[in-house]
This record gives sequence, C-alpha cells and structure tokens, in this order.
Amino acid sequence: MPDPLVPAAVRAAVPAHRDGNVLRWVGAYTASMLRDTVFYLALSWAAVQRGSAAEAGVVTAVSAVPRALLMLGGGVVVDRLGPRRAVIGSDAVRCAAVLAVAVLLFATDPGLWLLALLALVFGAVDALFLPAVGALPARITAKDQLARVQGMRGLAVRFAAVVGAPLGGLGVAVGGSAAAFALAGLLIAVSVPLLVCVRMRELPADDAVAAEGGTAWRDLRDGLSYVRRHRVLGPLMLVIALGDLGFVGPLNVGLTLLADERGWGASGMGWVLAGFGAGAGAAALLLTVRGRVPRAGYVVAGALVPGAAAIGALAQAPALPAAVGTALLIGLLAGLSGALCGALLQTQADPGHLGRVTAVAGIVSLGIAPLSMPLSAAAIGVWGTGPVFAASAAVCGLGGVVALCAPGVRRAELPK
Repeated sequence: MPDPLVPAAVRAAVPAHRDGNVLRWVGAYTASMLRDTVFYLALSWAAVQRGSAAEAGVVTAVSAVPRALLMLGGGVVVDRLGPRRAVIGSDAVRCAAVLAVAVLLFATDPGLWLLALLALVFGAVDALFLPAVGALPARITAKDQLARVQGMRGLAVRFAAVVGAPLGGLGVAVGGSAAAFALAGLLIAVSVPLLVCVRMRELPADDAVAAEGGTAWRDLRDGLSYVRRHRVLGPLMLVIALGDLGFVGPLNVGLTLLADERGWGASGMGWVLAGFGAGAGAAALLLTVRGRVPRAGYVVAGALVPGAAAIGALAQAPALPAAVGTALLIGLLAGLSGALCGALLQTQADPGHLGRVTAVAGIVSLGIAPLSMPLSAAAIGVWGTGPVFAASAAVCGLGGVVALCAPGVRRAELPK
C-alpha cells in the first residue's frame, strides 16, 4: 500500500531512482542476483569435489528442468497470490534450504544426491520467483517509471556479475563450499527484510485476477491467450525469442571456442566478456538516467539489426582489441534492446497478467534460448566459428525484422 503520509501528487513526481520504495526493491533484487552467483559457484565447486566432471555438470544443470516445466504454473500462482508474497515465500524456502545444506556440509560429507536435491529445489522455487520479480515493479511505482526500473534492474545484474564471482570465490577460499553456501543463505536473508518493507499499491478491479469461479488451469489458458492475442506482446515474444537464440550461443560456448581458436586464452576471453559487460552496463545506465526512450519499438529494431551484424563481425575480428571493441558494441546494443523489450512487457501488459506474461518470456529466454548453446558448439565443430556466428547473427537480425514488420511492436511507445 502507498504511504498515507506522502501525498499522491508528490509520490507520482518522484523518479524511480529517487524513490525509497523502489530502491528497497532494487536492493533486494541485487542481493538476489549476488546470491544466485554465489550459490551456483558453491554448487559447482561442491559437486566437482564429490564427483566426476560429468556428474558435476549434471548437478549444476538439473535446476533448469523444474524451472522450465513449472514456470507457467508459477506465473498463475503469482497473479493469484500477488508477487510480493510469492517473492518473500520463495526466498524464505531457499534461505532455509541453503542454510540447511551449509550446516550438513560443515558437519558431514554428504554425497552428490544432496546437492542435486538442492539444485532441484532452487529450480522449482525459481519457477515462482522469476515471474514474481517481473510482476513486482508494476505494483510499486507509476507506469511511466517502469522503463527506468528496468534500467536499474540491468545495473543490478551487471553489479552482481562483477562482484558475485569474487565474493563466492572468497567464501570457498575461507571455508570451502559450506561457507559459500552459508554466504548465499545470508544474502537471501538480507533480501527478505527489504522485500517486507516494500509498499504495494492496489490493482484496479479489472486488472486483478478473479479467483472466484476460476481454476488455475483456466487462468493458465487465459494468460497464454492474452499474450497470443495482444497486438504488442505476441510479436514481442517472437522478437525476444529470435534475439536470444541468436545471441546466447555465440556469447557463451561460441566465444570460448573462438578464443581458443584465435589463441586469446582465458584472459583474452575475459577481456571480451568485460567489453560486453561494460556495453550492457552503459545501456542500463542510459535507461536509468533518461527513464524513457522515444519510439521504443523502432529503437528495439534499430538496436537488434546492427547488434546482429556485430555478432557476425566478432568472429572476423583481426585481433583481441578489435574483438573487445566489437563486444562492447554488442553489449550496448543488446543491452538496450533487451531493456526496452522488458520495459515494453512491463508497460503493455496489465498488472493482473504480468506474472503469466513474465513466465512466458522466461520460458522463451531460459527454456528455449539455452538450446542454442549445444547446437552452436556442434555446428562450430563442423563448419567453424565464422559461418556459425554469421548464422546466429542472421537469427538475431530476424528478430529486428519482426519488430519492424509487426505494427504493434514498431509503433510501441513507453508511457510519458
């Protein structure tokens, strides 16, 4: 609920990056992103110490299964119960699970089965947490501030990527995987009080999900139908899918193989990833400061097409400095298009459907796009990096073409 001591006109005039309510949410979200980085580092380290490389890979990947299978149902739960309760409940479950495993690791030496069980729990809870995180901003700030919140969210992701790995490594160095798990649990414990202090605003009656007379299955079908029929959200999901499919493979496994092929080594690959991170961070900062980009639909297409060309050019970079500069450009353009797609999802969907809309987008990004990684690796083994990066660029560029050809996306604007 809004703070009754603050007049509505004053609350509406406060930009999101100066709104204490939004900043509490961003703080909680940042702690959550740090937690994920520390947790998966601790999980992979503990699995490697207790099994073979193949077994460790299975343990670290097993969380993706319940996340993908349950996320649509998680979106329904979020829209029925509200995103705040869903986020707090899922964080509480994760905190208890991670701290329990940390205690067991301190006291004894359990096998891989415990780590696999923990990964499954995390994946199942993610299926609820991720749609809830996507639905929360619309309940805590005005619609014209949602694009700025997406920029702040992007900055939190970049910060977690830079700080989380060294933090997790420090935990492992000090007390092994048990200490790193305990650190992940403490980060969850930090986020929960911040979320409890976040004030929520009520939804309009026609935006809320009517629980009476409806089933969860009916709500799920209604959400999928809502996305499919929406003149912006339907084609925007295709834009996101194509952009992610063309981007995920080359910038993950493809980059590793490219660095090995060119003799850049791990340090060179690190510099390329740093260039990408700097570009993506700059795009998030731009959206945070400006708060609104005019003609957002055109900008999405205008960023995807040259960004796709840069992906193809990365495989042709003659030397490491050129590759780093190209990665910087990719990060800037991909970060801008991704943040604007997220902002359009937030502003075009009514709040009562945001949990399910975010779940569909999550399935696209976390369920479909990762399939490009093994496919990219296999294709590079047959045809080499140049043709595969070019094909990925074509897929990503097709997303920009769809954005230009779909009137709803092309003409989409962020609220003033």
